[in-house]
Amino acid sequence: MRQPERWIPLVVFCLLLSFKNLAQEKKRRNKGASRLEQRIISPDELQIFDADRYREDLSELTNTLIFEEGIDLKKRLSLVSEATSYAIWAPTNILVEVAEKVLIDSIWITAHEYYGLWDSKKVNSYDFDPREFTDTLSVVLYDPYLGSNWSVPVENTEINSPFGRRWYRWHHGTDLKLAVGDPVKAVFDGIVRVRSYERYGYGHYVVIRHRNGLETLYGHLSKVHVVVGQEIRAGEILGLGGNTGRSTGPHLHFEVRYRGLSIDPTELFDFEIGRIKSPVFMLTATSFEHEIRLREAIYHRVRSGENLSVIARRYGVRMSQITRLNGISTRSILRIGQRLQIQ
Repeated sequence: MRQPERWIPLVVFCLLLSFKNLAQEKKRRNKGASRLEQRIISPDELQIFDADRYREDLSELTNTLIFEEGIDLKKRLSLVSEATSYAIWAPTNILVEVAEKVLIDSIWITAHEYYGLWDSKKVNSYDFDPREFTDTLSVVLYDPYLGSNWSVPVENTEINSPFGRRWYRWHHGTDLKLAVGDPVKAVFDGIVRVRSYERYGYGHYVVIRHRNGLETLYGHLSKVHVVVGQEIRAGEILGLGGNTGRSTGPHLHFEVRYRGLSIDPTELFDFEIGRIKSPVFMLTATSFEHEIRLREAIYHRVRSGENLSVIARRYGVRMSQITRLNGISTRSILRIGQRLQIQ
């Protein structure tokens, strides 16, 4: 009688082992499914869907991705189609109103809850109330181990004018000394969100959104070398220093913002020595005390010889703001002693 082949039991054993490994791998993948997949809304749950909780979960998951080593942002471009006549829903269920078409990496929209929008026209489009911020947030400014670094915005970091109150208005940035034509650099890795011009304000300016949750603004430029949607690395030149807009001499107006609200740049940078203070910035409610004070109503009593133009210049606001708050027009006659709300 012919003896059975000796290799047959071995083949059977290998097949059984393979099936076992496949079953274990399938079980492991099912356990490792993301919480987003587990939170798919069924019709029965629709009535109790918690949109805020959904956004928190999405924000937490995407925040863990933001500094994950090896992410190639350029491979996942998506079209943000902006138009003032309509709006779209972002993945975080936040309504997005947009103004132009640009290809960007989707992570720049969904990386943080407040980045569930893309607006290339406004510096502050986040509608965030600083009185709601009561926590302490650890903001990773840079991490060389994960390929992110930092840079000073200009070679000479001498301060011309500090952050703070200037006459009757607030100076939301730090003015740094430079000469027309000096290179201006991005302080952190980011993407250009705004490139614009204000004749009576920033002049030529750029706003960069960063992966660490902050945004920086560079104002009074003579030339701009970047476009909206362009990714930029820390230390790369975004434009040249100048004296455009509302400026009394060449300088860089440099701002740091969180959810559209300004933060004193000296909380992050020591401009006297041209260094960043720490790889991690602890953001607290005290950083927004000035923003809370600015939201308090301000009133003015009309004096002899004053008109809307004079009053607006005194407080650093536009006449349209005064007329809107007081229900008057630019042709209205002001009375001496009349009480006007300024903000």
